[in-house]
Amino acid sequence: MPIEDNDPVASPELTQKQREEAEERTSVSIDVVHEAIRKDGDEELNRSTSALSWSGLAAGLSMGFSFVTQALILAHMPDLPWRPLIVRLGYPVGFLIVIIGRQQLFTENTILAIIPLLARRNIPTLLRVVRLWLVVLVANMIGAHIFAWVVGNTPMFKPDIQQAMLDLAKKAMEVSFGAAVLRGIFAGWLIAMVVWMLAAVDSGRIAIISILTYVVGLGDFTHIIAGAVEVLFLPMTGVTSWMTVAWGYLLPTLIGNIIGGTALTAAINHAQVVAGKKTRAPKEPRIIPAA
Repeated sequence: MPIEDNDPVASPELTQKQREEAEERTSVSIDVVHEAIRKDGDEELNRSTSALSWSGLAAGLSMGFSFVTQALILAHMPDLPWRPLIVRLGYPVGFLIVIIGRQQLFTENTILAIIPLLARRNIPTLLRVVRLWLVVLVANMIGAHIFAWVVGNTPMFKPDIQQAMLDLAKKAMEVSFGAAVLRGIFAGWLIAMVVWMLAAVDSGRIAIISILTYVVGLGDFTHIIAGAVEVLFLPMTGVTSWMTVAWGYLLPTLIGNIIGGTALTAAINHAQVVAGKKTRAPKEPRIIPAA
């Protein structure tokens, strides 16, 4: 039998003010977080193709600043064993710009769009999800290609900075197809959890984004857009072919990000909400014994 909120055995006697303070300190329920994400997802699904395209292009360009910031730090760091700990501090920069700026990033929409689909499960919603995914992914990739070409083929950065970019790009490509999928799953999982956690808090957004994306960068987890800017630097500067990058990094990373964002975050978190509603028993009236 579920415990009643007003059961004197379950909780001590509190004044009205104390009850209000307790209510304020109570964590947001999973149902509230789920509903907030569902509403955000519906809003994104209802946006026009033009709006999604421009926002997705902006996000693809903005993610390039993760690449640039890491290269700037790398170029000024001595070659020490702990250097990656400092260099990866630049990885969250692009995510901060995109998420705080409400730009369309593919791995965010992985969870935002899936929740409304899981809630309704009909063909019209599925088609809208596919439209959103395709538009945002293509726009993100166009932005990533443009950014990689600019930093690789213009005198915007000094040769030592471009060499640092080349080093980062080569390191990113040092991954097998299978490893890229597995690392992509973890990246998609963590980025989707950023969305889930942001819906549950009113403050600390920058800390949440920075910490989780820093882990993605430090773990060399593959991200389809942040990583794309890095590896596309190679074909843009003639080091390797575009097909090598597409097959060796972009495709497996995309697969992993989708699995991590949908199966491990959206689907599981949705399932726990549905299961909670099914098992939540109605409150039984308290029977007060006669004196």
